[in-house]
Amino acid sequence: MPPENKMGLMPVNKLLINMSMPPMVSMLAAALYNIVDSIFVAKVSEDALTAVTLVFPVQMFMMAINVGVGVGLTSLISRRLGQKRQNDADSAATHGFVFAAVLWVLYTLFAIFLAGPFIQLFTGTQGHGAIFGMALTYCRIVMIGSGPFVFSVMTEKILQSTGNTFHPMLFNLIGIGTNTVFAPILIMGYLGAPALGVAGAGYAAVIGQSTGFAVAMYIFLSRKHAVKVSFKGFRLSLQTIRDILAVGIPSFVMQAMMPILISSLNKMLFSYASAVFVLGVYFRISTFVILPVIGMNQGALPIMGYNFGAKNRLRLMATYKSAFKVAMIIMVVGTAVFWLFPDRIMMLFSASPETLDIGVHALRAISLSWVPGAFVIISVGLFQALAHAMFALVISVVRQIGFILPLAYILLMHFGVNGAWYSYPLAEISALTLTALFMRRIYLKEIKGLPDGAPVEGRI
Repeated sequence: MPPENKMGLMPVNKLLINMSMPPMVSMLAAALYNIVDSIFVAKVSEDALTAVTLVFPVQMFMMAINVGVGVGLTSLISRRLGQKRQNDADSAATHGFVFAAVLWVLYTLFAIFLAGPFIQLFTGTQGHGAIFGMALTYCRIVMIGSGPFVFSVMTEKILQSTGNTFHPMLFNLIGIGTNTVFAPILIMGYLGAPALGVAGAGYAAVIGQSTGFAVAMYIFLSRKHAVKVSFKGFRLSLQTIRDILAVGIPSFVMQAMMPILISSLNKMLFSYASAVFVLGVYFRISTFVILPVIGMNQGALPIMGYNFGAKNRLRLMATYKSAFKVAMIIMVVGTAVFWLFPDRIMMLFSASPETLDIGVHALRAISLSWVPGAFVIISVGLFQALAHAMFALVISVVRQIGFILPLAYILLMHFGVNGAWYSYPLAEISALTLTALFMRRIYLKEIKGLPDGAPVEGRI
């Protein structure tokens, strides 16, 4: 029998820090890169950042698929390890690499055949202008070159499911660091390189992702891990695929709501001067607050999944409560920064006076949704850990499609572009209420009756 995993033994306080800090650091680094990259793109022109913003939903949709499959993979592997089903855990990990290969093919086909028509949905009659050209070039570069990134994500999720979050942080930081170095060089033409503008941002991303992937493969293949990937005698298992997708599809749809929302808002706001630019700035800057919370959730999810599989109520709930406390602190600090310094944030992107006025209103209004969002994000992580991704899906659909879009349209018609931003905090209140109802149901039916289990030995 394999030795007990640290997720069932280590004190919760130490364990959560041990597993959450690496993904949080990775998320912070990714957020910092997004900001730096966008600053240089904005230096090319406002049209350049608008073009990248139009492609942003496509990138988020791609990430939604990766994360959806990855979350399903993490949830399944961690539960199988908690149940001492080693062979099934190994099989699930191998299936993750199969998913990665299939997804890369699909992204490439989209870039070749559908990227142009997608971008024209927003540029309309300007479909052959400067914005369209820059957006199409950038989209094709990042999607056709996405293979290393997809495999890196699957490797990251496999390792995280076993309690190993340090090595994913390492190869993510190396990839992000490489990306950050090459972005200004290729965008602006520093050090004698050609000034490629938006295309340079795409090539820098592919170079960084390829570097991170190379390190990920070296780590994964040269070390012993709690699960192994082997194609010797491997056969696809429909049951394993179903188990991954049972959590993965709802998680993907939940993640996909965001690019659908952004695309719809881009379409809605395109005729308002600078509004799409402002929306692009918000989504990039907000990642510096939201991504660390998602990183905390990534660290907590396998712990909760493992201890649910091991029938340990105390460790499961202690992890949930501690993760929520940290998420709340991050969101409160982030909201304070956005309210105190919105003008300085917008000026990082060389905003014009008109853009600055719209941006100050947007940053302050939308950031009001973050504090209630802390409870929603961590609770959704618990739902996914317990294989209740459908609850997470319902919350996401209600919040983003059922409330934000209709509210944004109504507020835009009656109060103008500055009123539309308040659709976010209003929608988050509905999401919080629905999340609390689901949380109560799951706790009473599946968590409350679990044995207390091993001592928690410390909480944050």
